[in-house]
Amino acid sequence: MQDSIIDFRSDTVTKPTPGMHAAMQQAAVGDDVFGEDPSINALERKTAELFGMQAAIFCPSGTMTNQIAIKCHTQPGDEIICDENSHIYQYEGGGIAFNALCSVKLLAGNYGRITASQIESSVQPDDVHRPISRLVSLENTSNRGGGSCYDFEEIKQIRNVCNKNQLALHLDGARLWNALIAKNESALQYGQVFDSISVCLSKSLGCPVGSLLVGSSSFIKKARRVRKVFGGGMRQAGFLAAAGIYALDNHLERLKIDHVHAATLASTLLSLPFVKKVLPVETNIVIFELQDGLSAPTLVGAMKERGILAYAIAPNRVRLVTHLDITSTMIDKTVTALKSLKYVAGH
Repeated sequence: MQDSIIDFRSDTVTKPTPGMHAAMQQAAVGDDVFGEDPSINALERKTAELFGMQAAIFCPSGTMTNQIAIKCHTQPGDEIICDENSHIYQYEGGGIAFNALCSVKLLAGNYGRITASQIESSVQPDDVHRPISRLVSLENTSNRGGGSCYDFEEIKQIRNVCNKNQLALHLDGARLWNALIAKNESALQYGQVFDSISVCLSKSLGCPVGSLLVGSSSFIKKARRVRKVFGGGMRQAGFLAAAGIYALDNHLERLKIDHVHAATLASTLLSLPFVKKVLPVETNIVIFELQDGLSAPTLVGAMKERGILAYAIAPNRVRLVTHLDITSTMIDKTVTALKSLKYVAGH
């Protein structure tokens, strides 16, 4: 793709930085299925320690870490409680049914965030006709919620509901790093309330591949067996793990830049006549809705003609995601391009 293209489709489109490249080239590697890759082992220890949890496992994707967690927490026929826009439901290929043979209780949250009271009222009664409520899954930040962040006090209340009802609590923290920076929170806080946490390296942190699942030693031992069944066992994957270690050491604080860039885009979009509304922007995701009768795919096409790639997530909604390959100059060019747009479908 030409260098002049400005790519807001996702924070997964980034290329390794020179420092990350160097770390990957110098990585010590071994056979991870035998537990002998020193870089994988170091990354797993580092991530588990960040969250104050006992163990971690490295996987190719966040979908795999989420699906492994669901499989480990449930039995066939159980029910998972989550927001209706959750990634585990919307974007993981029906994996809840395919992999875990479970059903889903979907809740209508606030920008992807569900509450303790909603969960409390959704727990199935002890009735042979009903599935068994077994797991609550939260997503922080929420992708379809426009990068929205949970209030940690609400998460603690959700933990109390889970304890009361003997439910496991999982976090899809694909972009948890963004939430930690935006809310000035720590990974240790999250490790104290969740039974399992999935975090991505290939989104916010700019790595080429990889996610980790953290939890207790017994949970991760079970997860390692499920990963093997899912085909996720890798060999000399330490080159990828080295990128993750580098990112955790160097790319966390810079997420503030992505958040500032997203806020600038949101401010511009709010001033444009073809934009009906912009979802509240807390982190690096900007979702905006077009005026009635306008087409998101058509607008995305018009932006592409100007060298800007965006993503139509609905017939009338467009998503922009900032990341480490987006510079301030690119933001300025995008603002100028958006203001110059005079043609969208229906006008």
